[in-house]
Amino acid sequence: MSGTPPSLTALTTYLLSKVGKHARGELAERLASRRLRLWHMATLAALADFGPRAQRELSDLLAIHTSDTAKLLDELTRRGDVTRDRDPADRRRVLVAVTPAGRRTLADLQADATAVQDTLLAPLTAEETAVLHGLLLRLYEEAGRNRDGARGGDSG
Repeated sequence: MSGTPPSLTALTTYLLSKVGKHARGELAERLASRRLRLWHMATLAALADFGPRAQRELSDLLAIHTSDTAKLLDELTRRGDVTRDRDPADRRRVLVAVTPAGRRTLADLQADATAVQDTLLAPLTAEETAVLHGLLLRLYEEAGRNRDGARGGDSG
């Protein structure tokens, strides 16, 4: 029997929070074994999915402070996972791109994330997993629209 009060487990938001915290902790532990964090994975994924970006644009895209982005990029550059070069069209801008090594790193991190996900979702059938993913994606997208609307923007 769980020591969690039923009045809490009756709240979907409580359950989402607890399951999310557990999943994030498991993934963070796996990434730490590679000396990486979730922000490294997010940075590589953004560059792989959206292509090279100006450093400031990458900060905005990931919603992280520019000084934190610079630190992440320093670490990823030292590892050979990204390159940073001056934009030939505007020498004030620094363009960041993922390298082939960075794509391999991202593939390893995605494999780690999939392993954590498979373990976490093992009690569910494939159909239940697909339904859960679809529902969470809808909630995620709606939360993004609400957040962007509150800021006055319409990007997603």
